[in-house]
Amino acid sequence: MSTPYQRLSLHGHRLAGAGGLRAEVRAFAAEEIAAGHWTPRCDNWLIGWDPAFSERLAARGWVGMTIPAEYGGQEAGALARFVVTEELLAAGAPVAAHWIADRQTAPQLLGFGTEEQKRRFLPEIAAGRTHFALGMSEPDSGSDLASVRTRAERTDGGWRVTGRKIWTSGAHRAHYLTALVRTTPRDEATGRHDGLSQLILDLADPGIEVRPIRLLNGEAHFAEVVIEDVFVPDAMVLGEIGQGWRQINAELAYERSGPERVLSTAPLLLAHLDEIAARGGTADPVGLGLALARLSALRGLTASVAVELTGGHAPDVAAALAKDLGTRFEGEVVDVVRRSRPAGRPEDTNSAETERLLRQAVLQQPGFTLRGGTTEILRGVVTRGMGLR
Repeated sequence: MSTPYQRLSLHGHRLAGAGGLRAEVRAFAAEEIAAGHWTPRCDNWLIGWDPAFSERLAARGWVGMTIPAEYGGQEAGALARFVVTEELLAAGAPVAAHWIADRQTAPQLLGFGTEEQKRRFLPEIAAGRTHFALGMSEPDSGSDLASVRTRAERTDGGWRVTGRKIWTSGAHRAHYLTALVRTTPRDEATGRHDGLSQLILDLADPGIEVRPIRLLNGEAHFAEVVIEDVFVPDAMVLGEIGQGWRQINAELAYERSGPERVLSTAPLLLAHLDEIAARGGTADPVGLGLALARLSALRGLTASVAVELTGGHAPDVAAALAKDLGTRFEGEVVDVVRRSRPAGRPEDTNSAETERLLRQAVLQQPGFTLRGGTTEILRGVVTRGMGLR
């Protein structure tokens, strides 16, 4: 008998031939759960930091799938990675350790990195051993990346960096930070986006203090990074000095468009479908039906962005749209599941699993529409792309 997620799987021509890969990943996830290696969780792509699991995935060729073989990758392409990503998200797998490096850092290195940087970092990323964090947001800056104040001053052989980054996912566990910094003072006359650059910082540097941020649920997957007069050699400049804004916009297409912007609460929705199948009936059939229809449409949208990325394009407008609609949908799933669970439901295994995942999703829900760019910022990107502002 097929699982709810199999029945929801995409069957469009763009993902033709992916059925075997889906089945393989699904079987692997089931084996991992049965062995007690991890328990499915909502939002586990952000909070589930498990380096050993990342290395087991890498051993199967499911990390670094878009990285060329000459740099230790699988050269399988963005669509194959999309399929693997969907299945892992649906399973609630703990993929956070390698997530940022695989999703974002690797494409940036391929697009802008030096040959030395590619050969140093890409094989380790593909092996699931080297983990990156993103140094974008700052105190009093939020989604307005053009207002960053972390500064890098020129010195012999490199740059001296001082500043602070905040809401930096996994920084207290990662090895490196790709930081957006200001290398020339901000000048409103020439453009607020000028003078920005990207540097790769070693988080083991004694001049860097990483402070985990404890949330209301007791977890700490965000961190504040305090950088005090840290020397970064020229060899760790990513791309060109002064081109940080152009580079970061290319990077954000990867951050905003992935299926993780739609499927953070997929384990909850699928567990609820199992619960309904086991007992029959739902208190809100219309709401649940609409949610499943939205899921189908959103998965098609994120798949289309993956196609564009495969073609070497940077679909920033489509990525912003996917993130805006996707993260709102993730919150809607929580509300739909709440409404569609009848009162007086029997206490059984399926009901207990749904309840466990629902509690997790409720605690994670406030951050859905903030991370990766607030709703207001994303809608600004879309309206500019449509020529409306």
